[in-house]
Amino acid sequence: MSKVLSIDFGLKRTGLAITDDAKMFAFGLDTVESKVLMDKITSLVKDEKVDEIVIGLPKRLNNEDSHVTENVRLLKEAVENKFPLLTVALLDERFTSKMASSAMHTAGATKKQKKEKGLIDKVSATIILQSYLDGK
Repeated sequence: MSKVLSIDFGLKRTGLAITDDAKMFAFGLDTVESKVLMDKITSLVKDEKVDEIVIGLPKRLNNEDSHVTENVRLLKEAVENKFPLLTVALLDERFTSKMASSAMHTAGATKKQKKEKGLIDKVSATIILQSYLDGK
């Protein structure tokens, strides 16, 4: 069985999440430095049998591009070129960081955990992925 990988891209670090084999549930996977992201994607595609990737598309509240949006589009293009057989989708990621912080609070995260940006990125990637799965 294959899985879906989710990417919450940031200029410094990137949150990753992945599905179960049935592609029903999203699980936080990792946070990596963005400069090694393509290496990480390559190993995950191979080791986890990823056949689909969803990347969070950052937009402003008025639907205009953010300062990171063009980088995300370039990432999508690079992934499609490297893995032409994979499905690569973009998903509006507005509010995912707020939702991640709220989910962490509800789950009883400590004050230190709530300030850990890498954890927020991983939870955001999980929310993006679950939203994608729910929309299918």
